[in-house]
Amino acid sequence: MLSTQKVARSTLNTPLYLQQRRLSSIRAAFRDPTSPFYIEKGSEGPASPDEQPTTSAAEEARKYLVDRGFDPASFWEQPISWGDHDAFQHVNNVNYLRYFENSRIRWVMSVGCDTGGPAREEALLRPQGIAFILKSMEVKYRRPVRYPDTPAPEPDSKHSRTQFLLFAKAYSYEQRAVVADLKSVLTWYDYDKLAKCDPGDENWAPVLARMK
Repeated sequence: MLSTQKVARSTLNTPLYLQQRRLSSIRAAFRDPTSPFYIEKGSEGPASPDEQPTTSAAEEARKYLVDRGFDPASFWEQPISWGDHDAFQHVNNVNYLRYFENSRIRWVMSVGCDTGGPAREEALLRPQGIAFILKSMEVKYRRPVRYPDTPAPEPDSKHSRTQFLLFAKAYSYEQRAVVADLKSVLTWYDYDKLAKCDPGDENWAPVLARMK
């Protein structure tokens, strides 16, 4: 380990032109995007050489979920309201169903957009023709959530020809952990015939593309 005194003495014994050349190379490293020392214009570097890089809770949640095969098109941020609490001073369990529903609708919209653009997206939400219907859902609660947290529910899916399982996780920004899991069954449904159906390969394609 070098003491501060030794470092100072070493600096004083270094020729001035060499110090200037070293400073110039350091500045160049800060400006070079390929350098590990690069600092983007308008941003700030670490407060000290020992400071570890920080990752935001949202970035951490996104990486966690993407790494586990969850669909980024379904990502939904759900800020917690004070009114979501119950007498036990944490988010009431029934509210998770609404949070997961918001994420599921986001996922359905992305499927519709990929299948036929805004018109198909609207048809899936109405619903019209062949669309989805929720058959069942099961929630596993892992951790209590409190205001002002922001869980991010994200779905993933498995399938048969007329229905599929849609899995979702709610990841807490405050706790940096999964706080709830959802398993739901979505059925392909013909709203003109009022019966479940095989929607055909064209409708299946964007759903299958999201399955991993």
